Amino acid sequence: MAKRLLWTMGEVVRRFRFGAVVREAESGKAWAEKARRLEGAGFDVLLVPDHLVGPRFGPIAALTAAACATTRLRVGTLVFANDFRHPAVLAKEAATLDLLSDGRLEVGIGTGWMAGDYAGAGLALEPPGVRVERLREALAVLKGLWGDGPFSFEGRHYRVSGLDQQPKPVRRPHPPLLLGAGGPRMLRLAAEEADVVNIGMRVKGDGSGPDTRDGGLEAFLRKLGILRAAAADRYDHLELGTSVVQAGERKAEESWSAADSSGLDETPQVLLGTHHDIVDKVRYWRDEHDISYFVVHHERDLPAFTPVVEELATE
Repeated sequence: MAKRLLWTMGEVVRRFRFGAVVREAESGKAWAEKARRLEGAGFDVLLVPDHLVGPRFGPIAALTAAACATTRLRVGTLVFANDFRHPAVLAKEAATLDLLSDGRLEVGIGTGWMAGDYAGAGLALEPPGVRVERLREALAVLKGLWGDGPFSFEGRHYRVSGLDQQPKPVRRPHPPLLLGAGGPRMLRLAAEEADVVNIGMRVKGDGSGPDTRDGGLEAFLRKLGILRAAAADRYDHLELGTSVVQAGERKAEESWSAADSSGLDETPQVLLGTHHDIVDKVRYWRDEHDISYFVVHHERDLPAFTPVVEELATE
């Protein structure tokens, strides 16, 4: 994965990467313009979420259009909900998109979690442990189907019999896999199976939203410890990132209560201050804690964060 990790004199040098989540636009032309603006500003990746409710584009079509509108920008998901698609279907779609984008796809995937998605579509929201187990099997199926030759798999949740899908992805052995992770089970799974980890807050088991008790500096550092221990020899090959949910200078009329109440303002998920303050904080989290991939979670924060990207994109 270009610009991600380099080895110099036996030490890992983590290069910055920057992404932005973009959810919708009023037209195809406007969507293409958003993608081109990100590319021109030095962002590395355009990311879309995967939910059935709310004003959001469907990921496959949106990523295809963004890739067609750009030449360098990578496209990816933050993240595919595993429960929405059989992994054989996702493997086929992802391999096709990777081919059509000349190898610019990054596959972000998670268990699926939002209760509204499940209730609205009549899907059963099973306990977190079941969903994590199903995701582990899905990752095995994805990697197997992206490999050469026929693939078979017999698990508790998925069964594949001698399937040999074409096309195969451009990048071998497969496109980069990103897992969003907050709880210990997902962190350990990501450490074992992912190429990229997006570290966030644990989600409540009932799908009602992030667990704000899981915010703050102590919790974030604990997650880094879990990743390092679980990854073992894989650690130096992992790209570590997080979503920046608020960025810019705090205004007197804004309370920022959500960030303050969960302690996120002590983590790289909230980057408040001047341009120079934010640059210093981003460098600190890369140099001291190996966080090198920063994703702007809301378009409202792009004006504050784009100058940061322009300054640090080559580091």
